[in-house]
Amino acid sequence: MDRDEVDSRIRSIIEPFNKKGVAIKDDTTFAGDLEFDSLTVMDFVAAIEDEFDIIISMNQQAEIEKYGQLVDAVHGQVNT
Repeated sequence: MDRDEVDSRIRSIIEPFNKKGVAIKDDTTFAGDLEFDSLTVMDFVAAIEDEFDIIISMNQQAEIEKYGQLVDAVHGQVNT
């Protein structure tokens, strides 16, 4: 699966979580731009894990601050 396909699938997952209608770009931050709280992050991560049948560790979650980083991390796991 290429990065564009991963990006497209994540965009469809993030839509209901994007309450403010923020334009999603690679440098969009989850905490700052999207204002995700810890519960929203947990729900969003669970949706990503279910969609791609992967596990995103707590360490990985702590390192991922921007949308593009998430796409890269998921893309890396899907293609291993």
